[in-house]
Amino acid sequence: MIENLVKSLGTDLLYYFYKKDYDVESLKKLLLSYPEIQYVSLAGVDLGGNDTDEKIPIKLFLDDIAVFIKEGIQTDGSSVVLPGIASLNNGKVEIIPDEEVKWFIDYNYDNIDYKTDRPVGTLKIPCFLKHNGNFIDSRSILKQVTTFLKKEVMTFLENKTVLNDLNINKSDVEDVILTSATELEFWVRTPENNDVRVKDLSTSQVMQEQYWKRTKGTVRTALERSLNILDLYGLEAEMGHKEVGGVKAKLTSDGTTTNIMEQLEIDWKYADALQAADNELLARTFVKEIFQYHGLDVSFKAKPISGVAGSGEHTHVGISLKLKNGKYVNLFTPGNIKEDYLSLIGWGALMGILKNYEILNPFLSATNDSLERLKPGFEAPVSIVASIGNNLETPSRNRTVLLGLIRDLNNPMATRFEIRSPNPHSNTYLVISTLYQVMIDGINYAIDSGKSNKDLENEFKKSYGDEADYLEKDRVYHSEKDVFEEYTEEERSKFFGNPPVTVWDNLKSFSIYPVKLNTLYKGNIFNEKIINSYFLAVLNRWTTEINNRIIPQSAKLIKNYLPLHIDNNLANIIDEDRWKNILQLKIDLMKDTDIQVSLFTRLRNALIEKDYDLAALLQVEVQDKIKKLKDLYNLYKRNII
Repeated sequence: MIENLVKSLGTDLLYYFYKKDYDVESLKKLLLSYPEIQYVSLAGVDLGGNDTDEKIPIKLFLDDIAVFIKEGIQTDGSSVVLPGIASLNNGKVEIIPDEEVKWFIDYNYDNIDYKTDRPVGTLKIPCFLKHNGNFIDSRSILKQVTTFLKKEVMTFLENKTVLNDLNINKSDVEDVILTSATELEFWVRTPENNDVRVKDLSTSQVMQEQYWKRTKGTVRTALERSLNILDLYGLEAEMGHKEVGGVKAKLTSDGTTTNIMEQLEIDWKYADALQAADNELLARTFVKEIFQYHGLDVSFKAKPISGVAGSGEHTHVGISLKLKNGKYVNLFTPGNIKEDYLSLIGWGALMGILKNYEILNPFLSATNDSLERLKPGFEAPVSIVASIGNNLETPSRNRTVLLGLIRDLNNPMATRFEIRSPNPHSNTYLVISTLYQVMIDGINYAIDSGKSNKDLENEFKKSYGDEADYLEKDRVYHSEKDVFEEYTEEERSKFFGNPPVTVWDNLKSFSIYPVKLNTLYKGNIFNEKIINSYFLAVLNRWTTEINNRIIPQSAKLIKNYLPLHIDNNLANIIDEDRWKNILQLKIDLMKDTDIQVSLFTRLRNALIEKDYDLAALLQVEVQDKIKKLKDLYNLYKRNII
């Protein structure tokens, strides 16, 4: 298979095209000229971020291509993540092709067409999902948000102060461009790799033995081929490098490497918002497949290994204007970039994200895994705070904040926001959608307030307890300091708010912050039905994972903690005492007795009874006791000779 992949890279295969460049007849002619393209797959994305995939023979598509493109196909929506919308008795969902974005061909390098000697290809068409006449999927939400925001921006441009700040005339504007990009971090390892210890990974991380180091062997080859194939699909790969996590691989007697365990990152060029989200989905698919072709497992989990660095997917967002003369103007860049950090619209967008972040967080961090990553100590953001740079000449490089302002004095188009909390399993369509939605709230305030750029900067930099017209009095939103080193846990909670610890804590924000939730309802895109469906989807995933994965996996771990000092001639009272403490923790976690019910049983019962507040508290208690158990057992083992 590797040979087939290498042979195909760089050939005249068709990798992608834009439907808008072809009418029906020219599209049919194009596809017929590539006989290796033998299937069509319509790819919609549900509210859980899952994309549909099916194999429709290309002949059926070409026989009725016009109808196929306009009407798509029908499917049973109860099998995708649309709870409260598509049910068993009302599950018909239409999958409608999107004619505005890139269509690409997914090749199966294991299946070579004997007639063409090329891999069999499937035309993947990004689609929208429609139920009862309404679009209800992640892609359509982002599409609607971009349309709504463009209209809002044109309204903002009716304000003379805004126009003066940007040094433009509204009549010069041709289009509004929403640009986005993501940075994909992931772990790779050899499947048989069971020997790498968390301690070794943690030590390597602290000593910075892996970060930005040279890739070698199989990892290097797979990384380079991933960058190559992303280029072939028009993503314009910009960089691939090692991240902070990992350990040195071992060399075998035949010259190959084993015990590979490394963290990597791949970046590619920005695109407009919807295309950027499509590109991210495409990139994850190809990266995973290419590394697997080279015998390496890929994990996009936010926290695949407890105790060491997790994987983020920093998301960049910006807004620009395309002028009729062909030039572009960044809406976040002030008229005088050497006097102000941001334009009026830029300050409003920044403040809108920070003020309303509590109702963004359920979309950015929606899994147990994501919240395992967002803990102090691993450069993952846990506090609602932003960095803009120590001064106008020094860009922000603070890796401990939630949001960073990216700017370049020599490149006004570079101004954008980098949000650091998403991870590779975040639904990028909904992440970008919600970010842009809450920006509108802040921009409206910035314009309506009549404040200058400096006034808005001062409000953003307010101290705790200072009154503010938009931001909250008892909060701090700005810091150029290391959030983990310069503030205690109590100070972080006081200044920046208490971060959610469980998925349920996150979901409760929908009911705790109804005013902030209203910012998502603007434009009737995130309506109550969509929010409720998303809420049910995340809730179901949280409860199911606890019951069917977390508790069973934890129980297996606990059962493997066996006594080592029995019949050991060198065992002493210290070993006995430590084992007694370990045994008590094991009992507390998973053993029901006549005088107590175990934590596992109590947690299961709370979920059955839908007492989610109690379940969240018990989940935290379970996590704390398991960590304590791991630490104590490691201490116990070290004393056994």
